[in-house]
Amino acid sequence: MKNLGYLAMKNDELIDSDLRELGLIAKRLANHTFLLGSSLGFGINFLKFLASVAAIYLLILDRTNWRTNMLTALLVPYIFFSLPSIIFSFLRGEVGKWIAFIAVVLRLFFPRHFPGWLEIPGSLILLLVAAPGFIAFTIRDGILGVIACLLIGCFLLQEHIRASGGLKNSFTKSKGVSNTVGILLLFLYPVWYLVLSFV
Repeated sequence: MKNLGYLAMKNDELIDSDLRELGLIAKRLANHTFLLGSSLGFGINFLKFLASVAAIYLLILDRTNWRTNMLTALLVPYIFFSLPSIIFSFLRGEVGKWIAFIAVVLRLFFPRHFPGWLEIPGSLILLLVAAPGFIAFTIRDGILGVIACLLIGCFLLQEHIRASGGLKNSFTKSKGVSNTVGILLLFLYPVWYLVLSFV
């Protein structure tokens, strides 16, 4: 009988040891997956896309009945710096040149028919097409572009909190919550990039 009790204890210890090893292996797998994903740029590209969508969302909110006192023109350089490379290259190519050409012609020759809501998207396309290569490819993809995104996000958050009447109101008012969520999403890409750069 003593042997049976000893074998049961031994089996329990072996099972506990195996479970600890499985936990350690799962933790290592998660760490390696995290490092591989971040080194290949999957996380950065997804967060760039998410940040660009959040900035476009804030622009749309500002152009509809949710008008705010934020300086939403700052979202144009934010989108410029955070736009994923595939979309950036596409809009910087011939397609963007044609869109910019049409926007300039409409603005110059048909100013009464040029809608006001096209001002900021037109400015974004002009910025994408006309930016020198040094800014478009060296600064935009480097640490300076990320720092610019972070500063723009900080400024917009500070302005939004002040316009809402305080931090509590920015999270409790119906108009404030949607803008706050959009602005907080602007921080994901630059903060993640900086974490990966300095860790």
